Amino acid sequence: MTTATWFILLGSLLLVVGFTASYIRTGPATSAIVYLVIGFVVGPMGLGLFHFNPLKESALLELLTEIAVLISLYCAGVKMPAPVTFRRWRNPLRLAVVSMSLTVGIVALFGYYWLALPLGAAVLLGAVVAPTDPVLATEVQVRHADDPDRLRFALTSEAGMNDGSAFPFVMLGLGLLGLHDLGDAGWRWFAIDVVWASGAGIIIGIAAGCLVGWTVQKLRSTYTHSEFLESFLGLGLIAFAYGISLLVNAWGFLAVFSAAVALRHTELKLAGLKQSYSDPTSGETHPGDTPQPIAHIHQSSLVFNEHLERLAEIVLVLLIGGSLFWDSWSWRAVGFAAFLFFVARPISVHLGLLGSKAPMRLRNLAGWFGVRGIGSLYYLMYAIQHGLPKDIALELIHLTLVVVALSILVHGVSVKPAIARFWRARKSAH
Repeated sequence: MTTATWFILLGSLLLVVGFTASYIRTGPATSAIVYLVIGFVVGPMGLGLFHFNPLKESALLELLTEIAVLISLYCAGVKMPAPVTFRRWRNPLRLAVVSMSLTVGIVALFGYYWLALPLGAAVLLGAVVAPTDPVLATEVQVRHADDPDRLRFALTSEAGMNDGSAFPFVMLGLGLLGLHDLGDAGWRWFAIDVVWASGAGIIIGIAAGCLVGWTVQKLRSTYTHSEFLESFLGLGLIAFAYGISLLVNAWGFLAVFSAAVALRHTELKLAGLKQSYSDPTSGETHPGDTPQPIAHIHQSSLVFNEHLERLAEIVLVLLIGGSLFWDSWSWRAVGFAAFLFFVARPISVHLGLLGSKAPMRLRNLAGWFGVRGIGSLYYLMYAIQHGLPKDIALELIHLTLVVVALSILVHGVSVKPAIARFWRARKSAH
């Protein structure tokens, strides 16, 4: 495709999305399905107007997916309820740590014994597809900070946390392939990649979010006529927390999500405001209701960043559609996706929530809606840029693209009726 054709295609797609946003929102399909189908039509599976090669363009795709995930993590973080309590976050933590680790292990076993991958490649595959996606899972994310739905909160906070907690397993896979130093008996991997990088990322994020929130509140109380570019402050917080994390070899995804959560918590605390939840069964509110806006950085910057998130989603899903051929849909790849959706994810979620008070309906839906997407592509491109052998890279690209595409289609079609049925069941139970 020429540059002019690319601009025409993207411009037309943006116009279509702009004009039909309300219809897509209320229709049976998600917006990501629309973008993917358009990618199929103009890509090798359809008109053949373009073909995107993820291996050849791995550096570009790594950068694009990295930016998309960072913006999405910020958007998810500023919608998290405050104050942060262990009781409220206990189940999401189980999903993000225990369930995700179990998914990596189950997929690694499947990849090693069934797909005949080298052990390091099998572990890397597990790390790539285990984390759920904060970019494409908008239909199962919290709509706003006062959203009372426990399912959406669990899935949103899980996606925010496990996009950072998957990194140690990526490094473990690279280490088993001889591309990363694990240390004797894995001590360096555990001390640096697990303990230090995860802990430092969370601490950096909390410190950065609290500092920005405190500074804004202090300036507003001291200089009452001061104005801020809230969108720039939000982007600045993302870049600052992520940059500091990279500087000290901490996991930046965890830092950005933690910074966004800390920003909201700090602003509400300093303003003397409390989180208020409406009862969804009272008939006064509905799942998509929007609360009255509060003039804070976390609220004001959210709209701008959500638009950037939507733009990144359009471009990246379009590229996914343009990366697949008809012969990409092999039984090997489709079978692996089915194993991930119907076996690995549900088992890991039920085991991770074992002993919790989470209702069975919530566990079943959380086990189903483990949406895979942009985060998986980022981890894979990261591994390729760190020297992943070409034959392994091609195999993992094939498997990952099919998993992501099927996740967009299967989860996208089922999400709206499943969520609606979940809410009806909750109302009837009350």
